[in-house]
Amino acid sequence: MKATKCIMAAAVLMLTACGNSEKEYDATGTFEATEITISAEQNGALLTFNVNEGDILDQGNEVGLIDTTQIWLKIQQTTAMKEVYQSQKPDREKQIAALSQQLQKARQEQLRYQELVADGAAPSKMLDDATNQVKVLERQYEAQVSSLNTSTNSLGKQMEATDVQVSQLQDQLRKCHITTPITGTVLEKYVERGEFVAPGKPLFKMADIEQMFIRAYVTSAQLKDIKVGQQAKVFADYGDGQKKEYEGTVSWISSRSEFTPKTILTDDERADLVYALKVAIKNDGYVKIGMYGEVKF
Repeated sequence: MKATKCIMAAAVLMLTACGNSEKEYDATGTFEATEITISAEQNGALLTFNVNEGDILDQGNEVGLIDTTQIWLKIQQTTAMKEVYQSQKPDREKQIAALSQQLQKARQEQLRYQELVADGAAPSKMLDDATNQVKVLERQYEAQVSSLNTSTNSLGKQMEATDVQVSQLQDQLRKCHITTPITGTVLEKYVERGEFVAPGKPLFKMADIEQMFIRAYVTSAQLKDIKVGQQAKVFADYGDGQKKEYEGTVSWISSRSEFTPKTILTDDERADLVYALKVAIKNDGYVKIGMYGEVKF
């Protein structure tokens, strides 16, 4: 009788264990953050560079300065060239004043000879000569005005070109000031103050660790019940059974499958192909990049 009771008790324990065998998670993965590498945009020595790993920087903070001497000198040179072009612009009114006066006098002479010829007091040849003189002066006047306009327009275009050059140089000058594109934490620092940098050289890497996400993997069977915007429970695993729960939201689901990563456990251990997804969380400072985590949908 006692043996029968022991067998029944053992069976109950086995059934209870089987009933509790359900996994506490649907997917596993590691925590990530959006990382940005800030690179130099100009050549020159790094005069200042106030960046240290672990620093929390606000968006728009100036953290470094590349030598601006040569760019500043080019701006001064280009500005001086514009002043030279400005001084070479002809004074149109003064340069055509003498010719305009000659033309006015010639027209008066033409009018006077017209009256004399009409009265028979002068031969018609004198009127012809006066008329020809007016025509010559008119052509000279038009030619000089055209030349002055061409010269003025040419110098104006050269002045516009210097304005464009100054704008380009000012843009280069602005890029010598190294600023942070986002609010975040400095993850890595690649250079030190005093080093020579060139465009494209990485300076430091930062990430927004307040808005993080876990990249997890699910099988196709699970995928049919998951959609973007869906709420989920996220657990940060600190080891030794220590976990912390966060509210998460599915923010991305991959459109293609991939082979199951070796470090990932899935709901179906026989699954060869899985789909990656991201579940975003609001970090309270305890979740670190690369930390292992679990998701329950």
